[in-house]
Amino acid sequence: MTKQQSREAMQLSRRSLLFGSAGVALSAAALPNVALAAEVATPALGADVRPFKTEVPQAALDDLRRRLIATRWPEGQTVADRSQGVQPEKLRALVDYWQTAYDWRRAEAKLNAYPQFLTEIDGLDIHFIHIRSTNERALPLIMTHGWPGSVFELLDVIGPLTDPVAHGGKAEDAFHLVIPSIPGFGFSGKPTEKGWDPQRIAAAWDTLMKRLGYLSYVSQGGDWGAIISDALGRQAPEGLLGIHVNRVERATTFPPDAAKALMSGDAAPETLSVDEKVIFNEARDFLNNGFGYAAIMSTRPETVGYGLADSPVGLGAWLYDKIADWVFTRGDPESALGRDALLDNITFYWLTNTGPSSGKIYWENAAGMAKLSPVRVPVAVTVFPGEVYKPPKKWLAKAYPDLVYYNQVEKGGHFAAWEEPELFSQEVRAAFRGLRS
Repeated sequence: MTKQQSREAMQLSRRSLLFGSAGVALSAAALPNVALAAEVATPALGADVRPFKTEVPQAALDDLRRRLIATRWPEGQTVADRSQGVQPEKLRALVDYWQTAYDWRRAEAKLNAYPQFLTEIDGLDIHFIHIRSTNERALPLIMTHGWPGSVFELLDVIGPLTDPVAHGGKAEDAFHLVIPSIPGFGFSGKPTEKGWDPQRIAAAWDTLMKRLGYLSYVSQGGDWGAIISDALGRQAPEGLLGIHVNRVERATTFPPDAAKALMSGDAAPETLSVDEKVIFNEARDFLNNGFGYAAIMSTRPETVGYGLADSPVGLGAWLYDKIADWVFTRGDPESALGRDALLDNITFYWLTNTGPSSGKIYWENAAGMAKLSPVRVPVAVTVFPGEVYKPPKKWLAKAYPDLVYYNQVEKGGHFAAWEEPELFSQEVRAAFRGLRS
């Protein structure tokens, strides 16, 4: 059987599982491995790009509810604060709503409101949303989510970026948007071989943009999206005009003496100003008290993955903990995002069984940090006050030789597009304004 015949057979199998009677009769054990979307060949798009629609079998939702009801809860904390992790009363309230009132079909409809596609790059299916602005002179932009997020965290900026006039902006600030799911996340394929680090993903993103006909474009990201955008900037493929990030990597932007002190556990160097020492101490506190999740996934993603694949509450707690840590309203993601938005993201991880696979990017990245080279394209940075690391402009100017935009805003956290979509969109427009032809 040829590769093309094998792919067609797999697609036929997926469609029969979703739409035939066999799909209803799937066992609970098999549900996590089921493809959760319909693929329809459209000759107008060519064989390389296939339309995609999210359609989760009801059996998968029924299985989720059964597992939520059967949760075995731990005894609880011995402290009154968040120092031991997610507080039981917070998680129990969220899970009760998840089990009794949350509606995935609403989330599914929100996702399906935008054109979705699959395309194979470097042997792996990449899922992406593609929205063209009605302004034909719009600037193509590939925008990447992070962990513990997904494409859901970027949906609310689609309108402001593709149709800025309707959101208080100017027509000349419009973008054509491409929003991919990182390999191992969402509906993108799960790597079956090692090597899918940010550098390889960045190269795949360039292939994706060129495949869609965008010969010049810009890239944006926060969290892993920022690291992938940085990797694109280091590769500087033909046509990449610049990048904008709302999170920067400490290892490449700290002054050398501060970076050395941070990694050795020493106090802030006296060469730093009072304000710079505050930034240093916040970064050190994060490494000492908030970095355990990354240490686990950088070294043992498979081990923690068994629990994430088997227990929706275990998965929910794992994701909720870091969302709570990083939103502007520290410890209170419900007020920053709302229960439904939190559960859209958590349920997306559960239904695609990507709790385990999404963690492997940490393992992949750990080996590549020593290979970093300078970013070779224009760079724009927005610092949100709730971000874990908030470097001053002079640090970034040394790390990024062509820093064309820097701004500190007054609200928003690590999940800037999710928490403050209008403000985030204004920053993206301003960041790339000088790079338009």
